Amino acid sequence: MEEMIVEEIEAILTAENDEQLKVYLDDLNISDVEHLIDELPQHAVKFIDTLSVKRAVNVFRILDFPTQEKIIKKLPGNKLAELINLLPPDDRTSLFSELKGDAVKKLIILLPAQDRVEALSLLGYKEDSVGRLMTPDYVAVKKDWTVTRVLSHIRRYGKNSETIDVIYVIDKDGVLLDDMRIREILLADPEAKIGELTDHRLIALKVTDPQEEAINVFRMNNRVALPVVDDNNVLLGIVTVDDILWIANEEYTEDIHKIGGTQALNEPYLDVPVFQLYKKRVVWLIVLFFGELLTIFAMSSFESQIEKVVILATFIPLIISSGGNSGSQAATLIIQAMALGEITIKDWWRVMRREIVSGIFLGSTLCLLSFSVIICWQLIGGSLDQPVLIGLVVGCSLVGVVLWGTLMGSMLPLLLKKLGADPAVSSTPFVATLVDVTGLLIYFSMALLFLKGVLL
Repeated sequence: MEEMIVEEIEAILTAENDEQLKVYLDDLNISDVEHLIDELPQHAVKFIDTLSVKRAVNVFRILDFPTQEKIIKKLPGNKLAELINLLPPDDRTSLFSELKGDAVKKLIILLPAQDRVEALSLLGYKEDSVGRLMTPDYVAVKKDWTVTRVLSHIRRYGKNSETIDVIYVIDKDGVLLDDMRIREILLADPEAKIGELTDHRLIALKVTDPQEEAINVFRMNNRVALPVVDDNNVLLGIVTVDDILWIANEEYTEDIHKIGGTQALNEPYLDVPVFQLYKKRVVWLIVLFFGELLTIFAMSSFESQIEKVVILATFIPLIISSGGNSGSQAATLIIQAMALGEITIKDWWRVMRREIVSGIFLGSTLCLLSFSVIICWQLIGGSLDQPVLIGLVVGCSLVGVVLWGTLMGSMLPLLLKKLGADPAVSSTPFVATLVDVTGLLIYFSMALLFLKGVLL
C-alpha cells in the first residue's frame, strides 16, 4: 500500500500537476504523508507547502527534528509564519529548544506578541524539565460554577485546548484545586456546582520536575493528561500523554545507545554522517582502551606464576568473560528497574543483599560446571598436573568473579544516580572492563592460595 502511494505521488510530481497533488495529499492520512516525506525527502518542502495549513501542522509536528529543520530553511515565509503560529506550544518549544539561537530569533519574530512571551517563558525552563513539555492550552473552571456554565465555557474555549478529556478546577488566584474527567461533568445535574463534584484525588506535576519522573507518574496513574503547577500550586499548564510517549521513546533510545558504550545519537542512524558516528563512538572506546590496559598490568604482575603453570593462562578468557557477563546482566536489570521506578537509591541495601545471594548461586553453578569439565577433560586424555587443584582454582575464582561482577553491575548504576550522573553509562562495556581487571586479581590470588608450594 505504501509503495503504491509513493509511485502515485511520483507520477503526479512528474506531471507537475499541483492541483492534483493537493487533492491527493489532502485525502491521505497524516501518517501516510509523513511516510512520503521519509521516502521522498527532496519533496518534503513541497508537500508541506501544498497541504492546508492545519494538516501541514499535524504532519510537521510528528517529523524528526533534522527533517523539520530542513523544511524551515526552505519553506516560503508566509507558510512558515502560519505553521509556527499554529504549532501547539509544547511542540513549538521542543522545536525551538533544538534550533540554534539565530534560527529561534527569526521564528519567534513570526509569533504574535502574546505567543512570543509564552514561547520565551517555556524556553526559560531547564531542558529536561516538565516545563519544556507543558502546553498552556487547557480548560480551567471555577469551583462555584454550575455544570451548565462549565459546558458553555467548554463549547466556547475547548477548540483551542490541547485536550478536553480533563477539566481543571481552580480558585480565584489560579491555584489548582482538582481535576475532573469530562464524563463526570456530562453525567452530572446541570445545576450542580463543580465544587460539589470534586473528589480531591489530585495528581499534579511540578514545573521543575525531571521529564523522566513525569514518565513514571503517567505510567503509574493511567492518565491522558496531567496538570503542571509551580511551588505555590498555581496551575501553569498541562502535559499530555502523546508528549510523554515521545519523550519516553527518546529516553529509551538514549539509554540503549549508552548501554552499548556510545554517546546518544540525536538523529536516525542512517541520517548520521559517518564522521559523526565516529566521534560518538571513539570517546568511549578510548576510555575503555585505557581501562583494559589495567588488565595488562594485572597480568604482568603475575607473569612468573603464568610461566610456572602455563595452563593458568588458558582459563583467563573464561574467568573474565564470566565476570563481565554477570556484571552486564546485573547492570541491565538494575537500570531497567530504575527507569520503571521499581527501585530507588534508598533501596541499595535490599539490592545488594539480593545480588550477593544471586552472585553466590550463579558463581557456584559455574564453579561446579567448570570443575566437572576439567575433571572430565583429564579423564578422557588430558595432561594436567594436579587437575583437582586446577579445578578448585578455576571454580572458586568463578564464584568470586561472578559475585564481584553482580555487585559491581548492581551498585554502579545506583552510585552514579546518587552522584547525579546517568546510570546507563555504567552498563555493559564499563562494568565488563572493570570486572576484567579485578577478575584477574581474584583468579591469580586463588592460584596462589591453592597451588603455592605445589605447582608455584
